[in-house]
Amino acid sequence: MEIKAGKNKICLLVGCLLLAAAALLELIARHCGSFADWYARGPYRVLVGSIGRLTGLFPFSVVELLLYILIIGCVVCLIVRWRESVWILCRVICVLGILAIFYTCNCGINYYAKAFSSYVGLEAGLHSEEELEVLCEYLVDMVNESASVDADRTDMSYQSGNQTAWKQESVAAMKKLGETYEVLGGFYPMPKELLVSWILSVQQLCGVYSPFTIEANFNGDMPDYNIPHTMCHELSHLRGFMREDEANFIGYLACVGSDSRAFRYSGYLTGWVYAGNQLAAADWERYAELNATLCEQAQQDLRENNAYWDQYEGKVAEVSNQVNDAYLKANGREDGVKSYGRMVDLMLAYYGD
Repeated sequence: MEIKAGKNKICLLVGCLLLAAAALLELIARHCGSFADWYARGPYRVLVGSIGRLTGLFPFSVVELLLYILIIGCVVCLIVRWRESVWILCRVICVLGILAIFYTCNCGINYYAKAFSSYVGLEAGLHSEEELEVLCEYLVDMVNESASVDADRTDMSYQSGNQTAWKQESVAAMKKLGETYEVLGGFYPMPKELLVSWILSVQQLCGVYSPFTIEANFNGDMPDYNIPHTMCHELSHLRGFMREDEANFIGYLACVGSDSRAFRYSGYLTGWVYAGNQLAAADWERYAELNATLCEQAQQDLRENNAYWDQYEGKVAEVSNQVNDAYLKANGREDGVKSYGRMVDLMLAYYGD
């Protein structure tokens, strides 16, 4: 009995210490931007090169496997130890402490580091409707140019035997971008498709960065054109850039600068979707005119994309969006999910320079 009580105390103590450490680091990062900058460009990179390199050795998503093990373990413990509430509580606190410290060190602190735009001299400021229209015209032209017009579209399809090649290209595209922007240089593990991508689809998510294993995971079931940009988006988080609007922008730059036509198409079409939505809100008629000039392949891809995500509309997606909104706000993104739209401001600033 004394041994059991001693183990309970150790678990409780470890969990409380880790929770306290995570809270302290989060507090320091929130109020000391220089600490967050130093951490994101120093210690975090070491973690990517160690933990990320280790988990990168496995061809499957390590965090997905650990999730299933954790769920099974919790069920078994509840069945076997359901009468031992103290035992269960102490271990729950210990597990929460471990998860909290991993999250904080591999993700949370980075939210308060300097934005990517500050490293490349971009200011996401105000722009005219005319500038937005010019950007949209450019994107439509580039979508049509990069779209395949060949009968054989195997190089443009993830499911046509291109899984490994696309994963490798996403790393190559990020490394190539790192040659232009030093802050993006360095080691990248290959992104990983979830074995059960339905987990992301039902939440209407294209991908997810795992702070517990430092992995870039993506949804392999979604329409092909989404996949290259999502891969690069998630990989950008491994450079300490956690803001979604900036990850979208970095993913866009990586794709349009890629040697792969499929990646360029993904980047430009994604850019058009974001910029086009902004133009539609400002001038629907001009948006409709430009949208009509998209090639048939792009029109078809967008129709298939809408149909795919429409089937997952529901309570789960709604709750997931609310949780994501609260998560972004808790990490200093006061406008929540609306921050995703600021990718357009960064694109306007980029093409305006």
